[in-house]
Formats: sequence, C-alpha cells, structure tokens
Amino acid sequence: MNEQADGIDAITLEIWWSRLVAIVDEGATALLRTAFSTIVRESNDFATVLTNTRGESIAECSGGIPAFAGIIPRTIRAMLETFPLETWREGDCILTNDPWIATGHLPDITVVTPVFYKGRVVGFAGCAAHSPDVGGTLSATCRDLFEEGVCIPPMHLYRAGQRNEPLVELFLNNVRLPEQVLGDLEAQCTANRVCCERAVDFLQDSGEPDFERLSAAVLAKADVAMRKAIAAIPDGHYVSTIEADGVPGYPTRIHCAITVAGDKMVVDYAGTSAQVDKGTNCTINYTRAYSVYPIKCAVDPLTRRNEGSYRAVEVRAPERTIVNAQYPAAVAARHLTGHLLSCAIYQALGKVIPEQVIADSGGAPAFRLGFAGVNDAGERFGQILFASGGMGASARQDGLSTTAFPTNSGAGSIEALEAVVPLLLTRKEYRQDSGGAGRFRGGLGQECVVQSLASRPVMMGMLGDRESHPALGLHGGMPGAVAQVVLPDGSSASLKSQSTLLPGGRVVVRFAGGGGFGDPAQRDVAAVAADLADGFVSVEQVRNVYPQACAQVHGGAQ
Repeated sequence: MNEQADGIDAITLEIWWSRLVAIVDEGATALLRTAFSTIVRESNDFATVLTNTRGESIAECSGGIPAFAGIIPRTIRAMLETFPLETWREGDCILTNDPWIATGHLPDITVVTPVFYKGRVVGFAGCAAHSPDVGGTLSATCRDLFEEGVCIPPMHLYRAGQRNEPLVELFLNNVRLPEQVLGDLEAQCTANRVCCERAVDFLQDSGEPDFERLSAAVLAKADVAMRKAIAAIPDGHYVSTIEADGVPGYPTRIHCAITVAGDKMVVDYAGTSAQVDKGTNCTINYTRAYSVYPIKCAVDPLTRRNEGSYRAVEVRAPERTIVNAQYPAAVAARHLTGHLLSCAIYQALGKVIPEQVIADSGGAPAFRLGFAGVNDAGERFGQILFASGGMGASARQDGLSTTAFPTNSGAGSIEALEAVVPLLLTRKEYRQDSGGAGRFRGGLGQECVVQSLASRPVMMGMLGDRESHPALGLHGGMPGAVAQVVLPDGSSASLKSQSTLLPGGRVVVRFAGGGGFGDPAQRDVAAVAADLADGFVSVEQVRNVYPQACAQVHGGAQ
C-alpha cells in the first residue's frame, strides 16, 4: 500500500511536487531570457517561488539565490497585511524593495502576482531580483537608508493589467540606468506570469480546485524530513564566535549559540556586535534566511526546499544588533555580515557533526566590485563584477575553488560584461596557495586584473571583507588567504572604499581562499603532488605545511 499524504499517494505526490518545481524553474528561465541586466541574466542574482494563499512557499526554483526564496514568502505575507486577499485582482503585480519587508537591501526588488483559477486567488507567484540601480549609493559607508536609494513600500506596479505609470515615472526619474531597471522589472512580471499560467495548467490537469491539499502535503513532508535530521544531532548547546573586518572602528563580531533539543533547533545571536551607522547591518529577514539555508544544506541536503523546511528552526537576534538592525539603518552591504552566519553556524555545529559541515568559505562574504562611468558615446554605464572566492573544505574532500557559498550567484560571462562596459579582464586565474592547508585543502580563490578601456575616469566601488580576517579552517585545518585589491599605483585599497580608475589603468583583485579541514600532516602525498603539478600550491607551501610530501613530490621539494 502506498503511503498517503493528505489523501495523495506517494507516487502522485512525487510527480506533482516535481511539476511544481518545474513551474518555478520555467518562471526563472523566462526571467533569465528577458532580463536586461547582466546581474540577473548572467550572474543569477534572483529567485522565483510559488506559494499558497497564505504566502507559504510550496516550491522554490532550483537555481538563483536560495536565501531569497526563503524570504519571498515573508514578503508576500507582509503584502497581504496591506492588501488583503479579497482586494487582489487578476493581472496585479505588487512590488517592494523595503529591506525590512523584502530581502534586506534596496537593490533587491520583489514582485508578486496572484494566481487566479476559476475566478479566485489560489496562490501567488513571486520573484526577487537585484536591480542594476535604485539611485543613491551602493556602498558600505552610507550612514542610513536614505543615502542608499529609493525605498518603495508595497505598491501596485500593475493593477488589473494596467501599469502604474506615475510610480514607474517617479522611480525611473531617480535611477541612472532607467532602461535596464525597467527592463528587469518587466522581466520579473513576465516570470510571474509564466508561473501563474503553468500553475493554472497544473490545476486543470490534476483536477485539484486549488493548492490547499497539495501544499499541506509538501509542507508536511519537508517539515518531517528536517525534524528527523535535527533529531539525529545529539541534544546540546553549541557555541562559536566569528570575527570579521567590519568597518573602520567597528569590527564585526558574530556570536552564535545553537541549541538542539529533540527535533527542534534554536539559533541565537545574543552577544553579536551592535548596529552600526554603516551599511553592514542586516535586517531580521536576511538573518533568518542566511541561518536556515546553511542548516538545511548541512543536515537535510536532499529534500526539496519549501516553507516546511524551516519550521523546526527558530532564529533569535536581539534588536539593534548588526543582525537585527532597526529602521532606518544603512543596509546596502548587509551581505558582508549575513554571509558570515554560515561560517558561525558551521563552526558551532562542527563540534558535534563535523562530517556534515564545511570550513569557512573565502566567498563568505561575497566580494563585489562595482564599476560606473560614461562611455565614449556619452551613455552612462554601471556593472558589478561577480566573482567568487574558494569554498571551505569538508571531512570528505577539498573545497570547491572559485565557487560561491552561501549565496548562489554566478560569475557569469566575462565576454558579456566586456560587451556592455569599457572594461577588459586581462587575467582571471586560480590564485596559488590561497586554499587553506589541511587533510583536505580549502578551495582556491582567484586573481583578476581589470583594465579600463574608457577615455574618461571610471568610478570603482568595493564591497568586501576578509582583508585581515581569513576564512578559518576546521579540526586543525589552516585558514585560507585573505582578499586584496591592488590599485594601479601599487597600493592596497580598503575593501570598503571607492577609487577612480583612470583611462588605461589596471586594478588587481585577489579573492580569498577557503579554510582547510583536518591536520595538514595527514594530507595524502598524492594529493599534494597533484596540487603542485597543477600549480594550486607552490614548492614553498609544500615545504612549510606538508612536510610528509617534501621528499616525494616533484623530485623532492625539500
């Protein structure tokens, strides 16, 4: 007899659940194919979801930013407080970029569309995407939200199929790249429309009147899977503290205490740094998302994600701390804090489930460089260089090199970047010796050299960390290399500063490496030899940290 879930047999449930994921993935594909900016179509800085009428996610896209997918349902629930269910009309699109309602900073715009079937709302399609511009300054040095750009409360972008032209005109009048901004917004509406159409097709094919029965089943399945995974962890109280560069005068300290009791987990950030008057603050939405997602990856990596996946995990953060900043705190660089939460969580859980976590990642937090200026045709341009450091190593294998975590944004095509801005990447290669040594080596960072081809100065803004605090290893593994930016004059730039790149000028960007796992003296000699042959490590590093291999690799490295 097949197992039943809300009256749906196991085989049917698997087929239907797979189709829900296919629906949001098709919406994501529509977004990628119609977006104007390289931030979305090349670097995957977006997410799409499908929810029930209560704003509980029942399917999340396979690509994109998983933490965004965890926040969009909260955004929908906030929208329902302003726009009750009975007020929504077919063809509506409501948007917001309020950091305390949506994904934590102004450049991320969330657009939500109701799914109508037989004359009534049966769910919502939602997507969030990083806009190429929202006015203001994308910088870690802004003092409050008002310096960072235009903040839009939940408002109709479309009402019953008619675009809200006054809103569009007001918004575009405050951005530098109106064509790209509007193109991406329309792409988000297109993605939602595709989700809505496919959701209606599903209901027609399945014979279901709405998503209530199916959502109850998939949410329960995800909840049971996560609770079973948490219950397998020994009850206890596991603590860690992570230090980071922060901003001048205000270094970041994240204190993480995880309590496991039965099938529940509490993550408490009491003792974390206070809110600052700079852009490294996180809203509680962002903190929750970047706490539950790495936990899901570690303890229940194979079950599909939806709202049920997060019910067993409670996240606590005192108000007016850097992980629960209060309005109108500056939040433009919130990822410089939020991405570090995965490191704090894994350092804590590494004490009890070392086989299931990884060492700190050099790409946590992600390092972003923005370039802006005017090209020879007199047109404004603005682009972000998306590239990644190395992931931390695990108890089973080396960390992945130049791979983003805990975010899922990609580097995208360098050729696509060079096609739209007067920049040339003359070098983009693995960074030797950047992965932390260990029984398993941390993933390598990378080194990029960016040259300006513009005839006018180009402004370069940096949003990074790990200038003096490397990605830590686990269980005897060594830290990875720190990040660095070298300006054309040979000086090192602060990773939270702005500089001017003159015509022909070149800047060298070095991304951090991941931490190692386990004692380096236990690393397999053949693995050291392979690293040396590939140029991942130097002879000097072999001599210093892998003495067991000195006499055997490359004819003797001693």
